[in-house]
Amino acid sequence: MIKLFNTLSKKVEVFKPIDDVVKIYCCGVTVYDLCHLGHARSYIAWDVLRRFLIYSDFKVKYVQNFTDIDDKLIKAAKENNSDIKTISTKFIDKHLSALNKLNVLKPDYSPKATEEIKEMINMIGVLISKGIAYEINGNCYFRVEKFKTYGKLSKRNFDEMLAGARIEIDERKENPMDFALWKTKKGNEPGWESPWGEGRPGWHIECSAMSMKYLGQNIDIHGGGRDLIFPHHENEIAQSEAFTNSAPFSNIWMHNGLINLKSEKMSNSLGNIITINHLLNQFSAAAIRMFFISSNYKNPLEYNTDLIAANERAI
Repeated sequence: MIKLFNTLSKKVEVFKPIDDVVKIYCCGVTVYDLCHLGHARSYIAWDVLRRFLIYSDFKVKYVQNFTDIDDKLIKAAKENNSDIKTISTKFIDKHLSALNKLNVLKPDYSPKATEEIKEMINMIGVLISKGIAYEINGNCYFRVEKFKTYGKLSKRNFDEMLAGARIEIDERKENPMDFALWKTKKGNEPGWESPWGEGRPGWHIECSAMSMKYLGQNIDIHGGGRDLIFPHHENEIAQSEAFTNSAPFSNIWMHNGLINLKSEKMSNSLGNIITINHLLNQFSAAAIRMFFISSNYKNPLEYNTDLIAANERAI
């Protein structure tokens, strides 16, 4: 019997697959910079889970996407006098190389957001036809108040979510909490044709569309870092379950704790990252993996080279 902690219920639950293949979707990186130890911790956690399920005689279908269209990517391309395809290809290659060195199994599918635009447009069109999304001047938004169980993953009420969200200021939105499904093209930004004009998908709709295309409308496990619980995963649930008229989108939600550097979250945006390759120049992949899996995956983990060195000696 396998038991997993479900972020949605806040309980440890007996794992019961939907059918004879365990379907797992894990949010991938936005490929505008080098991946760091925070990414490594996440993908090693899901790699251990995946390997254990396989060891336990389950068949597993594992999908991990690449976000290759995003505000950060557009900014990186502009700063480097390049384009998003060149930037994303470069960092996808570096990401795959780093995870391979860490002995992380390759996903069964690694979809790129830019190659799945058709599915995203279809989802948005259905949501608009149901009245749970709307379009204003080429921008499409999800009506959060129409989804009655919004907040069930993060356990926040509307006031808390409004205070804590990274909300795009747009006076045209019906409600400040309504999130973008489609963004109209601005200037020289990349864009794709759609019923609402040339533009690009919002971040949240990308994962819902890719998960459904490769795994179906209901999956067993959805993984990601704790920083994705709100708003990303909350929004995934809302748009996915509104689209299918069925719940749950995922039976179990699992979230790993973040890596801290001097008690501060390690992230590209803060500029306090330790890259995977940098650490691999000092320690073996096995020692790094042991460092990550020797503590509870749900808890924050302080970067500590002394502990990694201790794992190296133990191995």
